[in-house]
Amino acid sequence: MNNMKKRFTIYQLATCALMAALMCVLGPMSIPIGPIPVSLTNFVIYLAVYLLGMKGATASYLIYLLIGAAGMGVFSGYEGGIGKLAGPTGGYLIGFILMVLICGFVMEKSHSNAVITIIGMIVATLVAYLFGTVWFVLQMQCDVWYALTVCVFPFIPFDIAKILIATALGKALRKVLIKSHLLPEQK
Repeated sequence: MNNMKKRFTIYQLATCALMAALMCVLGPMSIPIGPIPVSLTNFVIYLAVYLLGMKGATASYLIYLLIGAAGMGVFSGYEGGIGKLAGPTGGYLIGFILMVLICGFVMEKSHSNAVITIIGMIVATLVAYLFGTVWFVLQMQCDVWYALTVCVFPFIPFDIAKILIATALGKALRKVLIKSHLLPEQK
């Protein structure tokens, strides 16, 4: 029996569903700052990493992505559908899969050390930027500098703020949920 794979508890599944729902609610809310708006999706991803770890946060994001791909307006600007994923900015949505995996891995390996987790989140965000920018350049057949000025540079201050807020909020919420026995303690 000890060799059985670790399974999600009902509380972890509920928290996973809650985070997917939160992404669906906050993801479409966006601030237009140019052709690409600032969305809260990655903020919820950072928060999900703190509350669920790598596997749970990845599951939550994939649920969100599937809901959006099915046509529900959960992506920025209340858009949805395969067309949004396959379009010029879809690479950023796909790149968030890598982001959540990297963030979760770093957080789990650092035992939620805030400084290391923040560095991991920054690196993970850069990987998502890279993936999304390459996708954008290929779709739009534009030069890299244009893609960076439209898709990356304007978002850096917002994403740093999201990382810092999610870290503070995530640590506080995780402590409360662990104390309430709704989440397991990290080893």
